[in-house]
Parts: sequence; C-alpha cells; structure tokens
Amino acid sequence: MEGDRPSMNRRNFLRALAGGAAAASLPAWALAKATGERPNFVVIFTDDQGYQDLGCFGSPKIKTPNLDRMAAEGMKFTDFYVAASVCSPSRAALLTGCYPSRTGVTRVLFPRDKTGLKTETKTIAEVLKTRGYATACIGKWHLGHKPPHLPTFRGFDSYFGIPYSNDMRPTPLMRNTETVEEPANQATLTQRYTEEAVAFLKANKDKPFFLYLPHTMPHVPLAASERFKGKSAGGLYGDVIEEIDWSAGEILKAIKELGIDSKTLVIYTSDNGPWLSKKAHGGCSLPLRNGKFSTYEGGMRMPCIMRWPGKIPTGTLCSEMALTMDFLPTLAKLAGADLPAGYELNGKDISALMTRPGAKTPHEAFFYYRGTTLEAIRSGKWKAILYAKGSDGQPGRPHELYDLKADISEKTNVAAENADVVKRLAALAAAGVKANGGKFGRGVRKKKTPKKTPQIRKEKR
Repeated sequence: MEGDRPSMNRRNFLRALAGGAAAASLPAWALAKATGERPNFVVIFTDDQGYQDLGCFGSPKIKTPNLDRMAAEGMKFTDFYVAASVCSPSRAALLTGCYPSRTGVTRVLFPRDKTGLKTETKTIAEVLKTRGYATACIGKWHLGHKPPHLPTFRGFDSYFGIPYSNDMRPTPLMRNTETVEEPANQATLTQRYTEEAVAFLKANKDKPFFLYLPHTMPHVPLAASERFKGKSAGGLYGDVIEEIDWSAGEILKAIKELGIDSKTLVIYTSDNGPWLSKKAHGGCSLPLRNGKFSTYEGGMRMPCIMRWPGKIPTGTLCSEMALTMDFLPTLAKLAGADLPAGYELNGKDISALMTRPGAKTPHEAFFYYRGTTLEAIRSGKWKAILYAKGSDGQPGRPHELYDLKADISEKTNVAAENADVVKRLAALAAAGVKANGGKFGRGVRKKKTPKKTPQIRKEKR
C-alpha cells in the first residue's frame, strides 16, 4: 500500500531480504527501489476495438485463444476506461496520466496539423528513461507527426509505424523520423509490427524495457495478411482481431522463451469503442451502449487484460474502476521512478488492484470528456450524463443517471428517484472542470426550423 512506503527503507528491506520467503512477498516498488531490480512493461493498445471483441469478453464469433489464455493466466478488468472516445486524446492521456484537456490534444489530429502533445507534459517513456529503461514505440502514434512531437522526441529510443490513422493521406510507414514506405502496405502491418516487437524484446532481454505497441488495426480500412484473411467467422473485422490475437501470442511466447516472464507485466486494451457506423467493418460494444465518439459506456469502457506471473493472481477478475491514465503512475512506482515534477497527475497507482483481489479503486470519480466538454461523470456505481444550460440561460435537458452495477447497458434513467445522487455528481463534475479545464455539460441542440419554400410570383400577362 502507498501508506506503507516510508517504512520500507534500505535497512528494513535488507533485513526482510534475509528472511528469504518474506522477501518474495515484498511489493514490486520496494524491490525496484532497494535493489535496482526493475520490471519490464509491454502495453498493447488496439484501435477502435469493441468491448465484446474478445472471446474472454463474450465474442460469439471471433476466436482469441492467446488473449483468452492471457486472461486465464492473469487478470481481466471489467470496468476499465480510456479518457476519450477518439484516437489522439485517448493516446495523449495514456502516455501522460492526464486528462486530454491538460495535454494540448483534445481532438483527432490530421496530417495538416502542425501541433501535437504538449512538450511540457512527460510521457511514460520519458519517466522510465530516468531509470535506465530501453523504450520503443511500434505502431500508430497519432500525437503529432513532426518534430518535436514524434516518439523519438518523447522518450522513445526507436519508432516504427504509421504516425496517424490509416485512413488519412498520405499514409507513410516511418522508422524513427524517416519514411520507409508510402503508402504503407496495410495488410502486412500487424505482422511487421510483431516482428519488430519480438526483435526489440530479444535485443533488450538483459535490461529493463518499455514496449508500447499501439496497433493500427482494427481502424478502417481493415486489412489482414493472407494467413488470416477470410478465416474468421466474424468476417474481415474478425480476421483482423484474430491476427492481433496471434501477435499478442507471439509476444507472450517470446517473453517466455527469453526467460523474462516473471519480471514482465503485459497489458492489453483499446483506445476507444468501435466505429459502429462502419457496420460489418466496425466492432461490437455489447452489452454497452453506443460506441466511438460517445460518452456512453460503449465509447470509453474497454476490454482490458493484465498478466504478470507471480505478481498478478491467475484467473482473477477486477470490477473496480481503473483507467489508462493510471499506467504512468503505476509503472513509475513499479520501476522506482519519480513522477513528473510541477504538476499533479489525474492517474493513480493501481498496483494494489493488480496484485490484491478485493482492493478498492483509488478514484473517487471519473470524468467523461468529449473534446473540451465534460459530458458525464462516474462515482462508485453511479454515472450521470450532464446537460448544460442553453444559450438563453434556461435549463437544458434534465440530467440522466444510471446504476452501472445493475444496468451496464444504461437503459434505465433513474435520475428522478435519486435527485440527491445527481446533485452530488453534478457538484463533483463542476469541481472536475475547475481542476482539469474545459466546459460543463452537453449542449442541447436546437431543432432546425425547416426553411419555407420561397413563393415565386407569377408575372402578370
């Protein structure tokens, strides 16, 4: 526990170490601080994948044996959130531990944009570099495609991938800061990303490393290699997910073969919910409501699996609230690294959730931002959808309230019966806007008044 840290000085640690078995139960941060032993980290981050698009999360057609086994050997998180329901802001929040409103990235970035992630915010890679970590980003970056925003300027030793979404033009495949292929052969991307990842693992097996693997897929246009194309009962989308599952399996296999399994934490999740309007080429968010672009659960609650033999109990389930923003403070603590100075993170250390079944979330509330607007808030089992006042100062739509433990699909609005809960959550949300920026509540769209057909005067004859 965080409160136990001050008493674990070097003398106490060495005394515990002499106890043999007692030392084995010491927290990972204590090992890192006292001995220099630093765990490895692998974060696999897919693009536009739905909550139900894995076998272990209930997919009826898509087969994901490697990820299902990863869940059986580790922990499955059912209430896991990203900080935005679109690409760029979600990635900014993961890497910095801050809400997008604080990172300078609150919308999707395009090739014409010259901006990117704020240089004054530190990334996970920059934090871990202070502890001697080898770092690599392989895949979709989407936080600025020109210096000083590219990965190799933000703490990563190397980069290989497409710098933004694969439906944007041009579509360059880059190595570090140079384009090596344009347009990228997208059918080969998952395979090539995997080969790069395995090569990185082999080259750095004797030192601590951080591998960030943000896959280009399953963002449209979908593409799978010949080995997987046409093989899944879930259509082309299923082919793509099953190839990503193969990729995860190759990474886990390499980690085992290199003898670093017991000191490597692997995390799998997605950047936002499925692009439902793409129909067969989009994923499935069931039993959640809506998908990408939305602040209902389907847009921001993600499938998440974590595996770390000997640290994360096998076959466990965590239904406590956790966030991608928690990655930076958690990995920093496990590595014995100091947090960025000069500002407070929104993410929290969730190492207790990972390692101790029954531990409680460190978050009082989670704020669902859409762009710069805070549209919803969750605290405990309650989630409120918040509406702002109209331009005339009159109240907009009444707030909505859902009990997510009883109603994961957000079908039954219970605001009328729980006015005190709505009031409490609205006050928390207002405080969140004050702390993190942006504006409060969904706007109420005015109905457009249909234009009258102009009368055509007939000329007098």
